[in-house]
Amino acid sequence: MDILEFHVDHSVNSTRIDRYLADCCPDFSRSYLQKLLKEGAVSVNDKTIKANYKVQPDDRILLTVPDPQVLDIQPENIPLDILYEDQWLLVVNKPKDMVVHPSAGHLEGTLVNAIMAHCGENLSGINGVLRPGIVHRIDKDTTGALLICKDDAVHRDLAEQLKEHSIKRRYRAIVQGNIKEDEGTVDAPIGRHPVDRKKMAINHKNGKNAVTHYKVLERFGQTTYIECRLETGRTHQIRVHMASLGHPLLGDAVYGSSKNPYHLQGQVLHAMILGFVHPITGEYLEFEAPIPEYFSKLLDKLRK
Repeated sequence: MDILEFHVDHSVNSTRIDRYLADCCPDFSRSYLQKLLKEGAVSVNDKTIKANYKVQPDDRILLTVPDPQVLDIQPENIPLDILYEDQWLLVVNKPKDMVVHPSAGHLEGTLVNAIMAHCGENLSGINGVLRPGIVHRIDKDTTGALLICKDDAVHRDLAEQLKEHSIKRRYRAIVQGNIKEDEGTVDAPIGRHPVDRKKMAINHKNGKNAVTHYKVLERFGQTTYIECRLETGRTHQIRVHMASLGHPLLGDAVYGSSKNPYHLQGQVLHAMILGFVHPITGEYLEFEAPIPEYFSKLLDKLRK
C-alpha cells in the first residue's frame, strides 16, 4: 500500500478532485481514481471526500493506493487473428463467443488470456490485472477490430483519442424491420436500466451522452443491413440505440425478440473499421476486419 500526498497550489481553484488527481497521477486512469474515491481512499485536510469535491488552494490531499490485486489469470495459447502489430500496440480481429477480459468466476478463454500469451510482459498495465492493454471493448457475441496496447504512454494517448471521439469506428449490423430513412442519427444518453441492472437503457436522468450515426446499406423487407458510426462508446450503445428506434439487432435476445429464426448466436454486429493516429509515429492508421463467415452467409441467405 502506498500513500501519496499532494498540496494544492494557489493557482488551482475549484477543480474536481478526480480531475486534479488524474493530472497529478498520469499512470492512473480517471476511472480508477474515481473507484478509489468511492472506496474512501482519498482524504482532504484529514476528511474523507467524494468525487465531486472541488479542490481549493492549500488543500492537503492524501491518496491511499492499495497493493495490486493478484489474480490467477494465466496466459493461454489461443490463436489470434492479428490485423496489425508493432512494438507499441496491436489490432486484433476478435471472434464471436469470446469475452474480452476476465471477470470473477470467468478467468479463462478470454482475449486477455490470449494476448498475455502472445505479448508476454509487454502489455500496458493501466487498466489493472483484469484488463491489461485493453483500451476499449466489444461484447462477447460482437466480432471485429480491437485495439491492444503494450505501452502505458501509448495507452493513455489512445484513451484520450477515444475520449475526444477522434478514433474512427465503423460497425456493420443487421436489424429487424425495414428502416424507412436512408440514414439518421440517434442522440440519446445511455445508462443502467432502472429496473434490470444487467441491461442498459436510454436514461435521460442518469445516462451519459451517446451518439450513433447509421446508414442503410441494403434492405431485405423484414430486415435491414446497416453501417453504424460511433461518436461515443457506451456499453451496448448500438444495441440500445437501434432498439429505441424499433429496429433491434437481429439475434439480440436482450434488447429485441427472443425468436431466433436464423439460429443465431447473439446479435449480428461486427466492428469492421478502426482508424486512429499512432501515438508514436503520428501516422494515421486504418484497419478493416473482414466480415465473419456467419455474417456473410446470413447476408447471402437474406439476398435470396
